[in-house]
Amino acid sequence: MSQLPTRARAVIIGGGVVGCSVAYHLTKLGWSDVVLLERKQLTCGTTWHAAGLIGQLRASANMTRLAKYSADLYLGLEAETGVATGMRQVGSISVALTGERREELYRGASMARAFGVPVEEISPDEVKARYPHLNIDGVKGGVWLPTDGQADPANIALALAKGARMRGAKVVEGVKVAGVTRAGGRARGVDWEMGGERGHIEAEAVINCAGMWGREVGRMAGVSVPLQACEHFYIVTEAIEGLTQMPVLRVPDECAYYKEDAGKILLGAFEPVSKPWGADGIPEDFCFDQLPEDFDHFEPILERAVNRVPMLAEAGIHTFFNGPESFTPDDRYLLGEAPECRGFWVAAGFNSIGIQSAGGAGMALAQWMEDGEPPFDLWDVDIRRTQPFQSNKRYLLERSTETLGLLYADHFPYRQVATARGVRRTPLHEHLKARGAVFGETAGWERANWFAREGQERKYRYSWGRQNWFANAAEEHRSVREAVGLFDLSTFGKIRVEGRDAEDVLQRICGADVRVPVGRIVYTQFLNAKGGIEADVTVTRLSETAFLVVTPAATLRRDLGRIHSLIPDNANCVAIDVTSAEAVIAVMGPRARDLLAPLVGSGLGNAEFPFGTAQEVDIAMGRGRAHRVSYVGELGWELYLPSDQAAHVFEAIEEEGRAHGLRLCGLHVLDSCRIEKAFRHWGHDITDEDHVLEAGLGFAVKLDKAPSRFGDFIGREAVQAKRAAGLERRMLQFRLEDPEPLLYHNEPILRDGEIVGHLTSGAYGHHLGAAIGMGYVPCTDEKGDALLNSDWEIEVAGRRVGAEASLKPLYDPSADRVRA
Repeated sequence: MSQLPTRARAVIIGGGVVGCSVAYHLTKLGWSDVVLLERKQLTCGTTWHAAGLIGQLRASANMTRLAKYSADLYLGLEAETGVATGMRQVGSISVALTGERREELYRGASMARAFGVPVEEISPDEVKARYPHLNIDGVKGGVWLPTDGQADPANIALALAKGARMRGAKVVEGVKVAGVTRAGGRARGVDWEMGGERGHIEAEAVINCAGMWGREVGRMAGVSVPLQACEHFYIVTEAIEGLTQMPVLRVPDECAYYKEDAGKILLGAFEPVSKPWGADGIPEDFCFDQLPEDFDHFEPILERAVNRVPMLAEAGIHTFFNGPESFTPDDRYLLGEAPECRGFWVAAGFNSIGIQSAGGAGMALAQWMEDGEPPFDLWDVDIRRTQPFQSNKRYLLERSTETLGLLYADHFPYRQVATARGVRRTPLHEHLKARGAVFGETAGWERANWFAREGQERKYRYSWGRQNWFANAAEEHRSVREAVGLFDLSTFGKIRVEGRDAEDVLQRICGADVRVPVGRIVYTQFLNAKGGIEADVTVTRLSETAFLVVTPAATLRRDLGRIHSLIPDNANCVAIDVTSAEAVIAVMGPRARDLLAPLVGSGLGNAEFPFGTAQEVDIAMGRGRAHRVSYVGELGWELYLPSDQAAHVFEAIEEEGRAHGLRLCGLHVLDSCRIEKAFRHWGHDITDEDHVLEAGLGFAVKLDKAPSRFGDFIGREAVQAKRAAGLERRMLQFRLEDPEPLLYHNEPILRDGEIVGHLTSGAYGHHLGAAIGMGYVPCTDEKGDALLNSDWEIEVAGRRVGAEASLKPLYDPSADRVRA
């Protein structure tokens, strides 16, 4: 095929709005040698039938940043390309029909202010004034976002494609990608076919923007891309006389959204139980196709809509539409380089927000490809958060029945998914279940989040206030602070780094000095060239040639991938995931030593077993390693045990613990204890865009350590530069003066009445007696006293609450308890 080259710098698979955006932004960075291949016609999969809603407020600051970028981009595309995008900032209204939903919307409004998005909380009458066609019976309040809008999805894609072509990209329709070639662990190009003709394009990078085909395209490269197509329904009315431009309206309690377009109303739905589609493969000839109508499925939505917007009762239905869109297991899209295959990039699974996300996602991915690292923290959508088993067809079909509806469900804190559960279980799962554990899911693992009392309902009752497990967590928390608690931490990610050069490899990756004696535990970060924190881990030296890196369950694939990418080709070193080989039982609290001493065949005093060390020990009739570390701020040990011995050791600890006030504890209490102690959590308080010094972790960086034979540790120059220039922001810990409000994350931080940041994490501090939060604030040229002697407040659902601020941990600031 003469128009196709045999070599390109990048080949993009898929000509929807996301693929076109990636092509546009790569060429904007100067990548003129870009080829986009579309199997049929541009936009023919999902883009053409998208509703085109352009909302800007997302669940985190950087996701909001990307959505705002998209809106700004679409406003200027017509002037650049001559293709009208139809972008209009008509504003949006979301209304609440329950008190809990109003709390959610008002907390979202507070978050919007922290993120710089114009927002206004409005009363039911004000909702009516802005949307006069709405029946406000039962409406408790609403939120107005004036800069939200709507646009023409297909034309946005075509404008982006034209912009890419204008800068040299080849955008070719009618060409199907039949395979992805690999060599040396990298993607090397694609095989294509058109009719009877076949060919190959060699490429440095292959980008999977195939939408609902993304899972199958991933398999061509040996990459897991967990997404599933679901049917998505909307109706479009006949023209309604007198209907003028209206804001986008969302009524999430009725699973509905409304868009006025050319004097008609589009009514769409995110129903609680959705219909997966294409499980046995998408038809080969699928192109601008609709799926069969299912009016019975849509009818409950329509009945409520007729009551909510009465003019619909008199309007004829012009179009009943059913089309497929792809959804991921956690309702967040997939972006970044695949951990299984270097040079294979993914931008797919957009969960019905592809239009509002495409501009920002394309920009971020292109910059990531250009620089070799993301432009800012993108962990929310990083493909490395997913697990290989999540591409399992049965798993995806079951989970996707729920995920579509979760878009408009109440976004309660601690909400757990209900479908496709129980795939990954620890060796103690059944023991904990028998003792009242209520489980949550992280990275597919079932983890005990809290323990129900005898006769208590073993399920969550969600709320924005104190949920049904609040008192349980208070008791567990008290046990950890006053007696002793047991946590199942078997889901910790465990990476064994081994070989003659293992020390030198880790010495370059880690900011701390890992050139330590056998048995020493090192708390450290993996830094990037900017001094940002790529990982927050402990490294335990097991022998002269072997180390154990321990990391959170959610970040294992990311951290293992980073280690692999930084092992030089000439190094004698391997890194292996050994997570499932060992269980971890944490025994934490002031009575931990008293409990463990009779079970352990060696001394546990400070002289025999100092803090920050690990030893092989006998435990009951088993044998494992005891690590003296703590994430709750108390005396304690993490016991690393062969998985086949974990149940025996658990039973022995439980028996001995009766004399010491032992209580089983869940992960909610682990979190509340660590927030009281101001311990950072990667992904919330520290990310790849947070400088290690500004995060308050400079003590874990050793500038004067002996360099690796592979060079100085990554980020060293950035740490030196920051120390010389001074900090621009610092992390503070806050305690609310009012003990009633609860904090979760993203609440605005106010200093002397002005918003200066937002909380990165929050929880109720049961020992400190109020909600505790952490977050960054500007601090240029300020000493600690000047920073703290200000009037600090935290905004909670529109209400400003006074707060005490601290640079030191509010709980045990001298860390005496962990070293007791």
